[in-house]
Amino acid sequence: MRFDRLLSSEAPPATLLIRVMVGAVFLSEGIQKFLYPGELGVGRFTKIGLPAPEVLAPFVGVVEIIGGTLLLLGLLTRLAAVPLIINMLVAIASTKVPILMSRGFWSMAHESRTDFSMLLGSIFLLLVGAGPWSVDARLSAEAERRK
Repeated sequence: MRFDRLLSSEAPPATLLIRVMVGAVFLSEGIQKFLYPGELGVGRFTKIGLPAPEVLAPFVGVVEIIGGTLLLLGLLTRLAAVPLIINMLVAIASTKVPILMSRGFWSMAHESRTDFSMLLGSIFLLLVGAGPWSVDARLSAEAERRK
């Protein structure tokens, strides 16, 4: 994929709403992994049985902070969405599938509403880009002027 294609977007201005929602939640969740490590960071990763939780939890926190910030700015939006999609797929597989298996569909559906919203929002941004009110749009316009 060419760099100018990575920045370009035909998405409507309302895409800003999705970017802000998804970016703010990821940023907040990433920060909370450091503020509350026992409940949301290393302790939670240990409880659900993820490997090397003392490394993985801070790594995921940093990915969420950086990715969320990039989405809020609309900077490298498509690129930032990729690790966030992977993050949500792992979160769903490691925390929501066990709920499905032990407590059934409706418990899983209730517990996973934010996870699926974040996954679909991230996929949306990967597909359509940041929209016109973004750093990506400004960089793309600047690149077009230089041609």
